[in-house]
Amino acid sequence: MPPKKRNSGTTQSKGLKPSTESAPPDKKESPEHRDKDAEFVTLCKSLHVTDLVCDRAWTLWKNVQESMDEVTVCIDAYQKRLWGACLFVIETDMDVACFTLTQVLKAVSLNVKQFMALVRKLDVNMDTISTKVNSALTRLEKKYDVTLALYQSLVFYNWVLVMLVEREIMRSCWTMFLLAKGRVLQMEDDLVISFQLLLCTLELFIKRCPPDLLQPLYKSAISKVQSPPTRASRRNQSKAKSRPPEPEVDVQLLETLCKENECNAEEVKNVYQTSFSAFLDSLDLSRSQDFPQVNDFDQQYEEHYLKSRDIDGRLFFDGDETVLVPKVEISQVERTPKKNLPDEDTALIPPQTPIRAAMTSIQQLRGDLISTGDQPSTNLATYFKNCTVDPTQDVVKRLETLGQTFSQRFGQAVGPRCVILGKQRFTLGVRLYYKVMEAMLESEEKRLSVQNFSKLLNDSTFHTSLLACALEVVMATYGGSSFKAGGYSHGGGGGDTAETDVCFPWILDVFSLAAFDFYKVIESFIKADPTLSKDIVKHLETCENLIMERIAWRTGSPLFELLKQEHEGGAAEQVETPASFSQPLQHNHTAADLYLSPMRPGLRVLPHESTATASSQASSQAPAQPASQTPRHRKSNSLSLFYKKLYRLAYTRLKMLCSYLLSSHPELEPIIWTLFQHTLQHEYELMRDRHLDQLMMSAMYAICKVKSVDLRFKTIVTAYKNMPNTNQETFKHVLITEGHYDSIIVFYNQVFMQRLKTNILQYASTRPPTLSPIPQIPRSPYKFPNSPLRVPGSNNVYISPLKSPRMSPGIMTPRTRMLVSIGESFGLSGRFQKINQMVNSSSCKRALDLGPSPKPLKRLRFDGDGQDEADGRSVTNGSTRSRMQEQKMKEEEAKKE
Repeated sequence: MPPKKRNSGTTQSKGLKPSTESAPPDKKESPEHRDKDAEFVTLCKSLHVTDLVCDRAWTLWKNVQESMDEVTVCIDAYQKRLWGACLFVIETDMDVACFTLTQVLKAVSLNVKQFMALVRKLDVNMDTISTKVNSALTRLEKKYDVTLALYQSLVFYNWVLVMLVEREIMRSCWTMFLLAKGRVLQMEDDLVISFQLLLCTLELFIKRCPPDLLQPLYKSAISKVQSPPTRASRRNQSKAKSRPPEPEVDVQLLETLCKENECNAEEVKNVYQTSFSAFLDSLDLSRSQDFPQVNDFDQQYEEHYLKSRDIDGRLFFDGDETVLVPKVEISQVERTPKKNLPDEDTALIPPQTPIRAAMTSIQQLRGDLISTGDQPSTNLATYFKNCTVDPTQDVVKRLETLGQTFSQRFGQAVGPRCVILGKQRFTLGVRLYYKVMEAMLESEEKRLSVQNFSKLLNDSTFHTSLLACALEVVMATYGGSSFKAGGYSHGGGGGDTAETDVCFPWILDVFSLAAFDFYKVIESFIKADPTLSKDIVKHLETCENLIMERIAWRTGSPLFELLKQEHEGGAAEQVETPASFSQPLQHNHTAADLYLSPMRPGLRVLPHESTATASSQASSQAPAQPASQTPRHRKSNSLSLFYKKLYRLAYTRLKMLCSYLLSSHPELEPIIWTLFQHTLQHEYELMRDRHLDQLMMSAMYAICKVKSVDLRFKTIVTAYKNMPNTNQETFKHVLITEGHYDSIIVFYNQVFMQRLKTNILQYASTRPPTLSPIPQIPRSPYKFPNSPLRVPGSNNVYISPLKSPRMSPGIMTPRTRMLVSIGESFGLSGRFQKINQMVNSSSCKRALDLGPSPKPLKRLRFDGDGQDEADGRSVTNGSTRSRMQEQKMKEEEAKKE
């Protein structure tokens, strides 16, 4: 019987108190808590949780306890850590402010990574985490990684730039930066802008350092010799006001910092002038010549940290065990000698870090666009003038309107003073947009021998899609190629003023652009720009997959109108004939084909204007047909290609799931695929506002059911979570009816099975439906000429050509792997022995020991009735892990053979 609850849900802490404080003396143990472990109640009191949070966390713990071995429960330290995880899950789910992440970490003696791994482990074994908690975990983990990378950069500068500066001054610099980041940015996990703010903070402190404490490079970079910092008396303040004010930023010093970090100086200057200066004004530090004291803003950061309820960034400076930042000594910083320099002239080069990698990617993108201006090139302008209707004015007007929209929405998401940064990124996007458009038109001219692309260049959707794709490349380069979880976005197309996420598909919402229209330009965009990095190509390919899996199926998508026209046209042809599945996927469609000639060859009447008004007409005009012949139904090229790719993606994911679960029943895979393909083709309305994988799992369960194969839904879901690019929202938050969501089990019972019952039962008859052909799964259509190539006969040795002279082997200094530069002196023979050991070892991975593992999943907690199966059968322990382990063993044996 669940414990009685007090103060039903309305009791919330108005402010967070440090966990080191003791509970109020008059707050004795409540009678309602006598059924709980005394140590658990003590932990709750130390974290100042409400009674309701305490009760719910205890209920969650009892569920966790049921799935664990008795030996595990007896380990006090591990039990206390699980209590902390349960309290974190409940507090986050209820959105109450009881304690911060740092406070619970200290209470249970875990660091950030260990604690997050423990919480996620609960989800694997108990399915306890809601989508809200999962989102919070992802945000906290990203913020931690960003803050750690930034701190490591500060440590490096503390050694290289100001080796003799007092530790208290560097602490003050770090705390000031943390406060600036919290004040300026709504997205505190934005690595690039955060690093630019750090450079601004370093500029402020370095120019206040006595010159004899600086390295020569930075000593000479300071514009003028600074007098030693002194605190002016009040008597002299009036005289100081009459003097010319000191420049707010030492441009020469800031440019030197930017050059050393391959960081764009103009962007950093704008961060300083628009954001950092305002921050200094708020602290009354703009004109001060003194070193800012940590006490000046320590309390203000404390308030920010307690409000954010996450990690106390000041602990990085202390090397606190909760953040596990080792104190980097001078001898530990990597030294990389430049080639042909004597040992005594060794150059000090920063290690390859996430920040340096990001700066390098941005620098390469900017370098590729140096020759591309902010206006159309002469060649592109000629294409515009050759059009029947010159699109130049529309292009300029469109860019102006979309530029304002983009910058404003960027500022809303990142920070109100970051609008100018949005403009800078938009400018980069425009340059890439012009560059790719010109390359596309040159390719079309060569293919079709026409120069008049009036229809294509006067199509607003084409231009908006091309610009959106260019901006997505820019945003991914700056942001590390990330996505909203599984493409889920709960704000519709109008955006959310409180959003703090500019990951894909954010750009679609900003431009009110249909995902199906954006999809049409992706492949042509990649082919038109061979300078795109492998990471960016993979990012765009993932965007394409997300569109096919979910985003293109949102209500209001033009995809549904195309499908409706196909099915209502009375044509015998299908959206994509199964016979074509076994044929290779031809990647010869261009953006012009998909935007302006969506109809397959058939009877098509050209408009009464120039015969070369667009590439679409030249490429899709049908052969002459007898007058008596009935016109064939026109079929969409864009829809056909979309479905070809959709089928191949769907089968690839199904094949993977079958390998996890049905290796002993290989005959079921083609049957499941036939039902799955039938659903996508004939019951496409089931995809509206849903996910491709929801239909896949339902089809698998249905076929196993009629074929009397014992496969539970909970087993399918548990295996599904081990597949790449999955999100728990896919099976926990499924549309049932308009506005109502529930688990995938409810979806199967109330929607999928009801719609397809007749078809499903046919597979149990003596005359089942004809099996659909298996699609041919090609390799990625996108070429990677600079991709690492595996050395024949080895599973873990790769070689890769040098991509850019800017990335010389001297600055490539990986910490966890060894870099071999062929043709240069390598050193002692011991290093070759180390390479041999690394190559011969099968695995160098280290596992985090979080104690004994809980038993396999006992029940799916997203099933509110406590029943796991769609037919209401009682729950028994599944065999998902044993099946997956068996499959892995078979794969390893096959490799040996």
